[in-house]
Amino acid sequence: MRTIWKYRVRASDTFTHKIPLGARFLSVQTQKGDPQMWFTVETNNQLEERRFFVAGTGQEIPQDLFIVSDYLGTFQLSDGALVFHLFEVLSSAGALLKTLGW
Repeated sequence: MRTIWKYRVRASDTFTHKIPLGARFLSVQTQKGDPQMWFTVETNNQLEERRFFVAGTGQEIPQDLFIVSDYLGTFQLSDGALVFHLFEVLSSAGALLKTLGW
């Protein structure tokens, strides 16, 4: 069955979630003041661990992490006083293909 699931975005620099294989990212937003991300998922698929990181505006992003990640979206906390940017860390094969422009 295909449906939409949400996952909490953690305030830590990097975090993981177990998400069904093939899940597609939809959005990152705050809900009742808590950052969340939404995916379309096939509920019968096996789970895979996916890795994410959050960087605040002005915060240094380690180069080795930045070049192997995809930007997913931006969200704000504290009535816009804090702005964060969500990235997904790609697998090494996916990251290599992305850097080669595939």
